[in-house]
Amino acid sequence: MSKIQQINRRDFVKLFGLASGGILLGCNVSSDTKEFIPQVEGIFTPNLFVQIQKDGNIILLASRSEMGQGIRTSLASAIADELEADWKYIAVKQATGNAKYGNQNTDGSRSVRTLLEPMRKMGATAKMMLITAAAKKWNIAETDCKAENHFIINKNTNDKIFFGDLVDEAAKVKIPSEESLTLKKVEDFKYIGKTLKSVDLKDFTHGTATYGIDVRIPNMKFAAIARCPVTFGSVKSVDDTSTKKVAGVENIIQLDRIVPPIGQFFGALGGVAVIANNTWSALQGKLGLDIEWDYGENESFDSAEFQEKLTRRVHEKGKLVPGSSGNVFAAFKDSENTIEAAYTVPFLVHAPMEVPNATAWFKEDEIEVWAPVQDPQTARAELAHFFEIPIEKITINVTFLGGGFGRKSKSDFVVEAVALSKKIKAPIQVVWTREDDIKQSFYHATSVQYLKGSLSADGKVTGWLQRVAVPSITSSFKPLSDYASGFELGQGFTNNPYKLDNFRLENAKAESHLRIGWLRSVVHIHSGFGNNSFVDELANAANIDPVQFHLNLIGKDRIIQGKSDYPYSTKRMKDVLKNTAKMSNWGLELPVNHGMGIAIHYSFYSYVATVVEVSVKNGNVKIENIWTTIDCGLALNKDNIKNQLEGAAIFGMSIALFGKISTKNGAVEQNNFFDYQMTRMKDTPKIHIDIMDKMHEPPTGVGEPGVPVMAPAICNAIFNASGKRYRTLPLVDEGLV
Repeated sequence: MSKIQQINRRDFVKLFGLASGGILLGCNVSSDTKEFIPQVEGIFTPNLFVQIQKDGNIILLASRSEMGQGIRTSLASAIADELEADWKYIAVKQATGNAKYGNQNTDGSRSVRTLLEPMRKMGATAKMMLITAAAKKWNIAETDCKAENHFIINKNTNDKIFFGDLVDEAAKVKIPSEESLTLKKVEDFKYIGKTLKSVDLKDFTHGTATYGIDVRIPNMKFAAIARCPVTFGSVKSVDDTSTKKVAGVENIIQLDRIVPPIGQFFGALGGVAVIANNTWSALQGKLGLDIEWDYGENESFDSAEFQEKLTRRVHEKGKLVPGSSGNVFAAFKDSENTIEAAYTVPFLVHAPMEVPNATAWFKEDEIEVWAPVQDPQTARAELAHFFEIPIEKITINVTFLGGGFGRKSKSDFVVEAVALSKKIKAPIQVVWTREDDIKQSFYHATSVQYLKGSLSADGKVTGWLQRVAVPSITSSFKPLSDYASGFELGQGFTNNPYKLDNFRLENAKAESHLRIGWLRSVVHIHSGFGNNSFVDELANAANIDPVQFHLNLIGKDRIIQGKSDYPYSTKRMKDVLKNTAKMSNWGLELPVNHGMGIAIHYSFYSYVATVVEVSVKNGNVKIENIWTTIDCGLALNKDNIKNQLEGAAIFGMSIALFGKISTKNGAVEQNNFFDYQMTRMKDTPKIHIDIMDKMHEPPTGVGEPGVPVMAPAICNAIFNASGKRYRTLPLVDEGLV
């Protein structure tokens, strides 16, 4: 049996710099098992802390990174709800990177899913301790007390005591066992499932929030790094004559590539660093460098030729993927109506508003970093490995992230900063330019999918063949990973929701010539585009309405258990589909040159359906309306969920309309937002969001599931409006934007 434990205040203050007065609660939460696990005697290894101070203020130590998704507010609300706290007293302090907090990697839309229940238990524990303290003070039974809006109330007399006034007494109370906790019923929630103001709103709106790029420490220097245009290239020679003439430039350092061991970490690309006493001088000095590069083996990489190669491969037989069933070739032979198509997604880049940056101080036998990282523990472990410093002497201070989308889960920019700090023996800040961010990033992989289907006379799908060629994310950790991995294929390829008797999936070879990395929704972007586009083509060939065709393909209500704790419910998928069709008035006559398209997808255990309305005039596409329904189980903060789905719609629009990274002679051709465009405010459509009420279901992902449906819904809508089918992204290459 595990226990929530009270924390030694002296160690708490030493570690986290919080006030020493008040009740301190800690628990070590395993984000995978959702269980409280025992503390090691005399050592504090909590995931999150609650501190109740004498003035009534409550401080939460947050273990996950805040990048605009509202996680600090969401998890704080879970504690506050069970604690019966008044929201105005809640504040949040960010945890440093440390394994004692459990998994801190803020990606995969899993923070709420894995931490909601533990946070509720922490709040319930604090409440029970306050009730015990008040009951002793009044000399009554605990059952005669209740917590309400930051007070403990005597149910017999209606007397009440403020939380802060019970701190001294409650600090002496024995920590209750987990088994004795009683969590609220859904109908009694005060904050969970409602709309809450962000705990960070004031800092965001007043410009006082500290992002990585805002960090300043005494005597720090600034660095800009020239990196090889071709991935993994190196420096042959450098002429820094012009750079040395730039006012403020103090040093020029050549950095070798830092190569990570197989299976872990990210290393750093290397290059030539210009050190200056201000950012502008460092950047100007970088522009003055005259570098001769050794481009290496990737110099010949041409993304257009590579795409053609992948297209040829998916039209040939590939590796059979487990999960296939029946005999698709017999189904094709028996059908008089077969349809086939290939769908292409280019390389993409994250391009968060805040470019990669890190401030580091290498102090002989310890390292301190301030950076906007999504995965501080990996960064910490990577530094320990590369710089041979004990991990306990490495501190990763996590700042706010000005966007992340998966890019900032890679710590190469942190490694660069520490390497330079070690060389100059002073604190330093490395700031990437937007051009650096576009040209030397970790890229979302390109893909080509080939699909072939057969239809019976009554429009039923009798066979489904799908071949995929996508460079694997595992190539960033393991050389010669030339086929998509099983966990990638599980993101919409092998687990599509359709009931198919004859289903075959094949995996085609796809080498990696760029650094491959996670991007918001990962491989679901590919599978969502291919599956939904093809279903729309099948529906058209069968002369059946696309919504009804999806419903027919999904079939009867059934539960697919799978390997996770979240069994797949076809009913829940059908419900979001029907709800979105109803929201959008699907089927009503539209104005001339207008069309609607629909797409559905299951990702991160959430169910999403989107309808997009477009107009096509004079060959140009305009997105008019977007309707999205999500079933994400228990909706922790509805306003936050709405915000994330609206953001996902814009993100998905940008991918469909503009997103493309291309290479020529090994180098990325794009530079900045003028040629790697985003959806602008003037082009933003009306976005309508509906969150299905599933408060009795466990919470599931929110940040990513709204993205995969966007591109196929847009392309399907264009077909509905114009009769023209587009299977290759982005649409700007087709002259539609």
